[in-house]
Amino acid sequence: MTARTKRHHSHPPHVSHELPAHARRYLDKRFDAMVVKVLPGEHYVSGERQEMLVTILGSCVAACIHDPVAKVGGMNHFMLPEAFDGEWGHASAGMRYGNVAMERLINDVLARGGARHRLEIKVFGGANVLKGLSNIGHRNADFVEAYLAAENLPITAYHLRGSQPRRVHYFPFSGRVMLLELPRNDRYTVAREETSYNSRIQAKPVDGSVELF
Repeated sequence: MTARTKRHHSHPPHVSHELPAHARRYLDKRFDAMVVKVLPGEHYVSGERQEMLVTILGSCVAACIHDPVAKVGGMNHFMLPEAFDGEWGHASAGMRYGNVAMERLINDVLARGGARHRLEIKVFGGANVLKGLSNIGHRNADFVEAYLAAENLPITAYHLRGSQPRRVHYFPFSGRVMLLELPRNDRYTVAREETSYNSRIQAKPVDGSVELF
């Protein structure tokens, strides 16, 4: 299912959360921006004009949350809908769970000067990339829609479900998103990487059309 955005100064300092000290950064001269990669189980909040957050999504979902007045925004990346106890906000479940990832991202944006009534929320991902194996992607999409509805937080734009992996570029200062659906032959690579990540945590430029949100 696909929808398009409803388009609608202070500059807070940079802040990051849930990323290791050696956070994956590189300069992308095409965008004149410092790129920060957000991997599964991580989230990142920033108010830097020249930063761009990037993630690749298969069955996972990423929420991009922005306050247009405070000029601060962040992205998360979660793998599973919610903790098995079914309690939203159960922090011990870890950032791989949507309930924890959403709560922490929202709280961190608010802590940087965001206001709940101003939040612009865009959600992406939730593809069932490998047919017949699991519907976890669509369950993740269902979860994020239900969670935000329960919190009375409207979704500004979304690109959810389907069967193709996606790459998301997010500019937290402006709230702008560039989304690219990846070729179908990338599905197996993305699915393998997501499965590998999930196993680890339980034990302890592409051509194509770009959509703007």
